[in-house]
This record gives sequence, structure tokens and C-alpha cells, in this order.
Amino acid sequence: MPDVVQFSRAIADSTRWRIAKLVLREALCVCELADILEMRQSTVSSHVQILRKADLFESEKCEKWTYFRIRSEYRPLILALDQFFAEQANEAWSHDAPRAAARLLQREQSCCPGPRKLISTTRDTTLTLKIR
Repeated sequence: MPDVVQFSRAIADSTRWRIAKLVLREALCVCELADILEMRQSTVSSHVQILRKADLFESEKCEKWTYFRIRSEYRPLILALDQFFAEQANEAWSHDAPRAAARLLQREQSCCPGPRKLISTTRDTTLTLKIR
């Protein structure tokens, strides 16, 4: 478990916060995150590494892709922070949620096969890409 400073630094960046919110709801790989966020994969990968070093993610390797999701012990904390800062985060999330939903619909036709374990055992359908 990371210390409070490491955790705070990891989620203090707006892009990393957006990534955390996305992988809270669905296990995603870097290329899916890059598509949803409309950023370069290298940029997204750098942000993902910071979140990984803070130990916020669980991951699953599937072929050549790695899928990330918020660790179960951090889900309540991320949800609480999301609710607390809901008004500030609405603009970015209103853009990210529809893009994420559209990207997930394309998963079967894309290069990414999708995670097997994370999606089947930890998916919370009540949270899936709900727009506030």
C-alpha cells in the first residue's frame, strides 16, 4: 500500500485522475486509454507507470497487451473522491464516458482482445461508464 504522499501525487494530475476513473469502471489497456483520452500512447503509458508505481492498479497480461484496473482496496476511496469532486470533474468525464463506451463496443474488432480475468471477476456493471 502506498503512503499518502505517493498516492496523492499519483492522482493529483488531471490526466491520471481521468485514467483512474476510467479503469475504476473497466479494465483497459494503454491503447484503449489513449484512444479514449485522445492522447499519444507514450503519454498515456507514462501516466500509467506513475499510477502503477503508486500500486493503485491490478493488471492482467493478455497476449501482448496489459489491462489495468484500480485495485479493489482503492475502489471505495476513488469513488468517494469522485463523488466529493463531482462538479469539477464533470466536464472531462462527460467527454470521456461516451468515448469509452464507444471504444468498448469496438473491442472485439480492435487489436486488443480484452482482459479475461479482470473483466469477468471484478467488473462492476453499476458503475460502467455512467455519465453524471
